[in-house]
Amino acid sequence: MVKVLATVPVVPERIVRTNPNVPKKAKPVIIKSVRTYLKLAVLAPVLLLCMGLLTACERDAEQSAELYVFGTIVEIKLWGASAKEATQAFTEIQQMFQAMHRDWHTWEPGRLVDINKALANGEAATADADIIEMIRRSRSLETSSGGRFNPAIGGLIRLWGFHTSDYPILGPPPSQAQISAILARNPSSHDIQISGMELSTDNPAVQLDFGGIAKGYAVDLTIARLRAMGIENAIVNAGGDLRAIGTHGDRPWRVAVRQPGGGNIGSIQVIGDEAIFTSGNYERFRQDQTTRYPHILDPGSGWPAKDIASVTVITEEGILADAAATALVVAGLKSWPQVAQALKLQEIAVVDENGTVYMTPEMEKRLQFIGDIERVIVNMDPDS
Repeated sequence: MVKVLATVPVVPERIVRTNPNVPKKAKPVIIKSVRTYLKLAVLAPVLLLCMGLLTACERDAEQSAELYVFGTIVEIKLWGASAKEATQAFTEIQQMFQAMHRDWHTWEPGRLVDINKALANGEAATADADIIEMIRRSRSLETSSGGRFNPAIGGLIRLWGFHTSDYPILGPPPSQAQISAILARNPSSHDIQISGMELSTDNPAVQLDFGGIAKGYAVDLTIARLRAMGIENAIVNAGGDLRAIGTHGDRPWRVAVRQPGGGNIGSIQVIGDEAIFTSGNYERFRQDQTTRYPHILDPGSGWPAKDIASVTVITEEGILADAAATALVVAGLKSWPQVAQALKLQEIAVVDENGTVYMTPEMEKRLQFIGDIERVIVNMDPDS
């Protein structure tokens, strides 16, 4: 995935490493310093900690935490929070992400894996409120995107071998016959019936994969948790996909937009409360002797999306930005403006495989380019 990275560096004044012999329930080691630097590995039995905490009177400084979840690093930065507030926030969010990773993961043992097994066997399955909410939102997004975003094609994604954290994948693609067998059953989020907390379907080809929406929803939930704790200045960056609120001291949060293949296209200054998400086709892929197959699949054809290297979307919600960026990659250079209109998006930058940037007039006002990059302004207004 193309990364949108916060440019503010994290430079810990002191580092405290977790003793490997500390019991699993050991509490974090806390020391006083100029910044907070906390690494929490969600999958490890022992928290990996690096932290230095502000004293209560030193609120005008950055405090940050890193957590490993969904196969990526989630970085959280706070501004203006006390040491006590930061410690509480990072601990609660780490626990929240542990539950997300356990319940939403597509191929590691957990709630979603159990749900998919039940649906494939024609059985009902019990879900939690977050999974049900993602299904409800997915239905609307699947319809608005013309099916280009579809979280029910987990079987197709598994067929391609993309249910893995180890890239690149080597070997030939699945056969057209295998792909067609799944497409013939037309799996869709609309095939899922919801009754209270129970899920069921008459289509055994439905296999949920929230890879195109989970990070966005997780970022939204994290921002909501921080606000509930009284924190109003923060940035949550999930492997380059982020949402920010407030400011970084006396200046706005600013993020860099990476160029597919390396380097930066430019930067974006965050205004108030915004989500900035990017989907790209160059980091995760399958490779045989002659061809590279990106991991973003077109639910209509069953094959990897073509034409577009990356899409960056700015909107008010992470869940919308995440799904929309994926849908626009699938839409391709010809159709992305129509899909963006259907999703009611305005601030979009699309990078083709040659490095040309296509963007809306609204995005042109936001994206500050670095260097001489070929760019094309696309007005999505059909009456213009």
